Amino acid sequence: MTTPSPTFAIETVGLSKRYGTKDAVRDLTLRIPRGGAFGFIGPNGAGKSTTIKMLMGLARPSAGEARVLGFDAVQDSVAIKQRVGYVPELHNIYRWMRVGEVIAFCRPLYETWNDRFCADLLKLFELDPNDKVKQLSKGMVAKLALLLAVAHEPEVLILDEPTSGLDPVVREEFLDGVLRTLCERERTILFSSHALSDVQRIADTVGLIFEGRLIDHCRTEDLLNGTKRIRAVLRDGCVPGPPPEGTIWQRVQQREWLMTVRGFSPSTLEYLRTKYSLDNVEVIDLGLEDVFKDLIKGRKAAT
Repeated sequence: MTTPSPTFAIETVGLSKRYGTKDAVRDLTLRIPRGGAFGFIGPNGAGKSTTIKMLMGLARPSAGEARVLGFDAVQDSVAIKQRVGYVPELHNIYRWMRVGEVIAFCRPLYETWNDRFCADLLKLFELDPNDKVKQLSKGMVAKLALLLAVAHEPEVLILDEPTSGLDPVVREEFLDGVLRTLCERERTILFSSHALSDVQRIADTVGLIFEGRLIDHCRTEDLLNGTKRIRAVLRDGCVPGPPPEGTIWQRVQQREWLMTVRGFSPSTLEYLRTKYSLDNVEVIDLGLEDVFKDLIKGRKAAT
């Protein structure tokens, strides 16, 4: 790979990972600009966590290359870890230590560690420095992992299911407080989560990975504004045929014809009304979770 543009916080070209005969990630080319939040979404086993592990130097690519802040993910993994905050899906924190001891252990590893920010996070997450990690609930361990990842104010924050185990109040404060503050400071966040309402709330752009391949990458706003569900009621005797251009999923049940259209425009309705005899046509706005579900259902139906 040639020297990447400084505008990219994360860049992969042809990135692949094979385990035996299984392709976990296939030919992934992805460029995430500096600043803002990127939502990395996909079903279980799609390749999200494997991609993240390759970015962090925890898994070696079978092919292709990855760079984080211009550093090669294989050759410069130490430099990447200095500049990146990472919360894995499974939190491997020394259970025999106290919270304060874990913080004291990690603090010297980062030149940019912010003691005041750390203290604010302790208060926000209601973490007692004297508590032993093994005595903490799953949610409290998740809070500690988040604190360790962001207290040094990393240039890039990579989060794999970060809000799992957080209660609703702390989850909201973390999303709207901590993450938005980092975005405002022009930090880059890669946010992988099954909680798509959280992704929609935070992410400026989203990428959808399916069976190891990146099948969509666009601005969140453009995806939601341009994707609509149409509910059409067919008149008696009318048989549905080819759906409008951009249809990613459809279902016909008796006289009801449901379809989700990517790239919706007034011409979409004009096509339906001109080609078919319909009693009623309704356009429905969708959230990210519904768009995601329909994209996946459409992909599975096509295979």
